[in-house]
Amino acid sequence: MILLGFDPGTASTGYGVVSAEGSTLRAVDHGVIVTAARTSPAARLAEIHRRAAELIERHRPDGVAMEDLFIGANPRTVLSVGQARGAVLAACGLAGMEATAYPPAEVKAAVCGYGRADKGQVQRMVGAMLASDLSGSTDHETDALAVAICHAVRSRGRALQAAAR
Repeated sequence: MILLGFDPGTASTGYGVVSAEGSTLRAVDHGVIVTAARTSPAARLAEIHRRAAELIERHRPDGVAMEDLFIGANPRTVLSVGQARGAVLAACGLAGMEATAYPPAEVKAAVCGYGRADKGQVQRMVGAMLASDLSGSTDHETDALAVAICHAVRSRGRALQAAAR
């Protein structure tokens, strides 16, 4: 099963592709969609949409997941992240795919066993789970891989529950 995770943001949208075969997880691809600050908001969102659509086309994932909005102190940040999420969601919709959203605490709990883990803990656990050295990766990449891992773990749990019924 191929899973594509996104950590949306207007300036930087992280993405991570994970292969899940049984209990084995492997990183397939990861990176960041970067948009220039001096570019218009419409052009930035169009670029995020275009690149997300390319990733969906290239990897043909079985599932797409993204980090849900974290309501913090800065409403402008919430709005810009929401817009980036919309660009990714539109790419998913055009590809006929749903995207599952997970709150940051749920992603951290799925990866680290603790919903308030710090960025360093998340990076180390994602690297261990994927048997990859992520020391040169950005937080956005690591977070996107963590979202994909969370989706793999949660999807497996839902499948087991359905089979038990």
